[in-house]
Amino acid sequence: MKDVLTTGEVARLCGVAPRTVSKWFDNGQLRGFKIPGSRERRIPRESLVRFMRAHGIPLRGLDGSMTRVLIVSSEYESADALRVALESGFDYEVRVATGIFEAGLLARQTRPHVILLDCSLTGLNPKEMRLALRSDPELVATRVVAVEASPSDDRLRERLREGFDACLAKPFNLAMTVRVIEEATNIVS
Repeated sequence: MKDVLTTGEVARLCGVAPRTVSKWFDNGQLRGFKIPGSRERRIPRESLVRFMRAHGIPLRGLDGSMTRVLIVSSEYESADALRVALESGFDYEVRVATGIFEAGLLARQTRPHVILLDCSLTGLNPKEMRLALRSDPELVATRVVAVEASPSDDRLRERLREGFDACLAKPFNLAMTVRVIEEATNIVS
């Protein structure tokens, strides 16, 4: 796969007219560059992938990678067991963080598609964490799933109002976790 694409190539991948891609580029929605001395536009693949994720456009294998998941939990043993199950059974790329600082570093390094965030993590304000992730241009398309010990209907509604994409119960149920990841990333199983 090429690292830099033309507007025509982007149009075919997104299922739109080349003029639509030019409009996205010209109004700053899709980042790229113009060829010096020409009106031709070029779009870096990474920029296109971010744009497609942010707008719910199927990637069709464009990113060339597995679904990346970051599990943030102070309970390393259960998080690591989930990591092993997701990597071996579902071919996900999974990282585990046990603290807020480590989670931030891993999120910036790996740019996960989905973060499973344990809302009972010491020192964590879930609403503030979700706002911080949403305001980061590199992580704006990342789906964040709240993980709760006993998510009541009221708690679920509260987390969704705070901007979380879904809510999971602890301990992790593998089938439910995979379903939530698949729904959050719009990947057809």
